[in-house]
Amino acid sequence: MPYVDRQNRICGFLDIEENENSGKFLRRYFILDTKEGSLVWYMDNPQNLPKGAENVGSLKLTYISKVSDATKLRPKAEFCFVINAGMRKFYLQANDQQDLVEWVNVLNNATKITVPKSGDGQPSAEMTQEGLGATKQISYKTEIIGGVPIITATQEQGDGGQNGADRGGQRKAHSQLPYFLGRGAQDQALIKAGYCVKQGAVMKNWKRRYFLLEENAVSYFKSDLEREPLRVIPLKEVHKVQECKQSDLMQRDNLFEVVTSSRTFYMQSDSPEEMHSWIKAISGAIVAQRGPGRSAASMRQARRLSNPCIQRYTFRNGECSTD
Repeated sequence: MPYVDRQNRICGFLDIEENENSGKFLRRYFILDTKEGSLVWYMDNPQNLPKGAENVGSLKLTYISKVSDATKLRPKAEFCFVINAGMRKFYLQANDQQDLVEWVNVLNNATKITVPKSGDGQPSAEMTQEGLGATKQISYKTEIIGGVPIITATQEQGDGGQNGADRGGQRKAHSQLPYFLGRGAQDQALIKAGYCVKQGAVMKNWKRRYFLLEENAVSYFKSDLEREPLRVIPLKEVHKVQECKQSDLMQRDNLFEVVTSSRTFYMQSDSPEEMHSWIKAISGAIVAQRGPGRSAASMRQARRLSNPCIQRYTFRNGECSTD
């Protein structure tokens, strides 16, 4: 869903058909800046890109005449809407129907005061694009058949940027499973999956990683096509999961933290809704594993008290004795 960032701009991820009538949609991070009078898009959230990274596309709000639902015009492109800008039409895909409606509304509202008066004429849309000749790769889609994830290759597409996020007519859902889970049996039940940006432990840099939440652990991978996780975080080691109290200091939107015995993991979601969804999902998995009201510290205390090798001390009549 679009959200308002610290600079009061409307932001969020969308898929855009950058090459007109190509049918290939690339995932981009959009920023609607009414003060600057522009809609710009980047390969990823600029907070996750190198400092000074330029946008890959831009459109002045004065060029936009109308934004509307385009699902009937592009029936193969799910949750599609169109931006009419002079002689050019920009087709975009939202994450879901509500996302589509909200983007259409905010774009139309933003252009109400900037659309030139009738008779002034509208210049053709200006837009900067990435160079052609991107490398080819095979993308995958996941289908649940008889309770088993089945991974199949889709059509060959151009590289859509970080983690191969480009798609054709069919969108690749955030919750798609990595292809190695397409085996017949799975060790644990999958609760939630998707991309977040995580801070590194040593260099403190931020990298986009694919996360899997299962009933006993949270794992993260370099991408959703990797076989082996970069790290597995057992839920039994997690003390708490919460919205990060240092988000202002760290200058990160939608930031939450997973606090363990040895480290605090800082993770950034694509939207406030997704951040709260991760917090709720991980917290729920912890409660389901331990039972309500049982923290990691209380479980360690219970194990210590149940260990017959550890003497327990009590006070009787002011004197210390062992049980």
